[in-house]
Amino acid sequence: MTDAPRQGDLFELTSQASEAGDSPELEITAPQLRRWQQRVHAFQAPLFHPSPPDALQGALFGATPDPLADFDPLQLKALPLSFWRWPQGPHHGAALYLVMDRPADLEQPLLLYIGETIAADRRWKGAHDCKAYLAAYQEACMDCGLHCSTSIRFWSDVPRATRARRQLEQTLIQRWQPPFNKETRERWATPFQAA
Repeated sequence: MTDAPRQGDLFELTSQASEAGDSPELEITAPQLRRWQQRVHAFQAPLFHPSPPDALQGALFGATPDPLADFDPLQLKALPLSFWRWPQGPHHGAALYLVMDRPADLEQPLLLYIGETIAADRRWKGAHDCKAYLAAYQEACMDCGLHCSTSIRFWSDVPRATRARRQLEQTLIQRWQPPFNKETRERWATPFQAA
């Protein structure tokens, strides 16, 4: 049995390692990283405070309201990314999880990644592409002198059935366009990729 293809390296490092065996470095400047964060923020910020639906025209066929219209990721408890090392996990069972950063100079956080799991207490313990992206993102912020405040939030009020949960995940990905999800990577032309 062959391994399933991985999502790919969003933060491939450009290696200019010397003969002494230096580690590769991210080639990104603070202005580049800030501009990238601001682009993501400009798209996502209105989603944190959605305007009420237009009540001028009623639904002709009694259309059902959007169940995610009131979804507010900030109402979910923020946990450190190292939560999976705790002796007791705070969440169990099916969940969607959202990885966010809170840059100090932006009004709203950045929703970086949305994922789904049948086992919230175990999903983050194993290999996960998003962990590598976050490590490189945090390193880039640190190297550029930018404050990085990443967290993860779990939404447990989701379907247990995998297909329904994945549909919900895809709906949120399409709405929020998180830059670390493979479905939206091209949109953001992330500066973390190697040229």
